Amino acid sequence: MKHQLDTKDLAILEILQKDSTISVKEIGERVGLSFTPTYERIKNLEKDNVITKYVALVDRFKIGIQIVVYCNVTLKEQSKAALDSFEGTITAIPEVQEVISLSGNYDYMLKIIAEDIKSYNNFVVNVISNIPNIGQYHSSIVLNEAKKETAYILPKID
Repeated sequence: MKHQLDTKDLAILEILQKDSTISVKEIGERVGLSFTPTYERIKNLEKDNVITKYVALVDRFKIGIQIVVYCNVTLKEQSKAALDSFEGTITAIPEVQEVISLSGNYDYMLKIIAEDIKSYNNFVVNVISNIPNIGQYHSSIVLNEAKKETAYILPKID
């Protein structure tokens, strides 16, 4: 069942998308609710999977991740079984952060991380090129991240 969002829910989501460490009390003060209704709304947003998880965003450079690559993949076969097999294989690989099914010239776009260019080359040679059914892949290495957002633009309710 779809959660029916109101202006208070959207205000809570706006706050949590920017900083999920803010206390329920502070969120309530910002949206004009007391602790208990704020807490209940957050729990309902979680229960209804509007909020799917809380994470810490990490500076990749400080943990040694120098390379981010968007790799476009074309499969040789696009049957349901072939797509399911590819997705099952690729989603299990830790270096692959995102797997996006596409329309257009490519079947998938993968976001892949690596310590450096040598590590990425080893990954391509030893992992990507050995996955069955990949016809072609094209890598685009990220040079600079001019904007990097995680928050969605929320609808306005009048």
